[in-house]
Amino acid sequence: MPDMHWLDPKTVSLVVFVITYTGIIFTRLPWVNIDRPSAAFFGAVSMLLFGVLTLEEAVRAIDFTTIFLLLGMMIIIATLQIDGFFSLIATKSIAFSGNNRNLLVFVVFVTGIASAFLVNDAVVLIFTPIIVLICRHSSLDPIPFLAAEILASNIGSAMTITGNPQNMLIGINSGISYGRFMLHLLPVSLLGMAVIVPVVRCVYRGEFREKKILNAVPEELTYDYSSMRVSVPVFGGVIVLFFLGKLLRLSIPVISLAGASVIMLLGRVKPSLIIQKVDWVLLLFFSSLFIVVAGIEKTGLTEEWIPAGILAEDVRSIGLLHASSLILSQIVSNVPYTVLMLPLLNRSHHEILWLALASASTLAGNATLIGAMANLIVARTASTLGVRITFVEFLKTGLLTTLLSFAISLVVLYLYLTI
Repeated sequence: MPDMHWLDPKTVSLVVFVITYTGIIFTRLPWVNIDRPSAAFFGAVSMLLFGVLTLEEAVRAIDFTTIFLLLGMMIIIATLQIDGFFSLIATKSIAFSGNNRNLLVFVVFVTGIASAFLVNDAVVLIFTPIIVLICRHSSLDPIPFLAAEILASNIGSAMTITGNPQNMLIGINSGISYGRFMLHLLPVSLLGMAVIVPVVRCVYRGEFREKKILNAVPEELTYDYSSMRVSVPVFGGVIVLFFLGKLLRLSIPVISLAGASVIMLLGRVKPSLIIQKVDWVLLLFFSSLFIVVAGIEKTGLTEEWIPAGILAEDVRSIGLLHASSLILSQIVSNVPYTVLMLPLLNRSHHEILWLALASASTLAGNATLIGAMANLIVARTASTLGVRITFVEFLKTGLLTTLLSFAISLVVLYLYLTI
């Protein structure tokens, strides 16, 4: 292989970064044969190939604490899914709601709360077929309920460190405890979820003008109580330990991995089946992004683009993070945007800015159908079931909900800043 280390590292890192993020952006176009993981992986390998980073520097660039947290949560979620825990939640929701109006409320708050403690991408992947099945069984239009699911999964996931991948990144890098993180963003999530119901009912007036009684629980939804006797208590124990982690001197990733190991050892589901359901591609995507961003950070590009001190512990900076999140999350999606922002926030050392980034980057994902991975998962899963959610269709509820939830976020964070 020819020696390419004579090339200017700054120029190379800039070109690789642009190509990588262009691939991430245009993977959404059907005529481009590329996806996010392959674009990020190409960028990571290029940083090594052209000598921007050594292999040792690339390995150090990967935030393994976040990777381990994701891995542990994926194993726990996979086990709960196989056991039928999410199907059980759905059947209980039908039984309690009784009609279409109440069902909308249950979809919002069940999805939102579940997304707060489980990775929201996994929650919507599991809940989408169930929602479509429930709606078809009761002759309801699935689209308003699927839109509500997307909006609630994103807003609810803003509440905790384990709610979504970008919050995991922020939680690990900021050092904010699980309980403190949740305490600050709980009002944003709860008020944001409360906004979804009137927005959806307003946009889809015809669907909710009359109360429509739901039919009995579909027989297709099955669950295994005996297996859940292990998986559900372990999951509950993991959540409790998240809050007690600092007191017990246990990190969130270690708690997550410990729960995953216990659930595989004591559960009734074959470990090989659980491991097959882990999203290894997402872990590769994250690892690759870390390496790409480390490359531009090493060559000083991040400091040139965003000078140190541009963000301070004030209202202007909180607003700036919300504005940049709203724009850039629609271009590259909120996870790559958050990875790009980590070096800047690591230099600021202000807790309120970390919380603002977590809130803004997550809520911004609701603006359009391409703003967050959860949105695309719902749209893709629904399309395989014969339900098409178009960009314009989602925009009707998504943009309005985003603007309202942004207003809530700004007010809540401003109050924390001034109190």
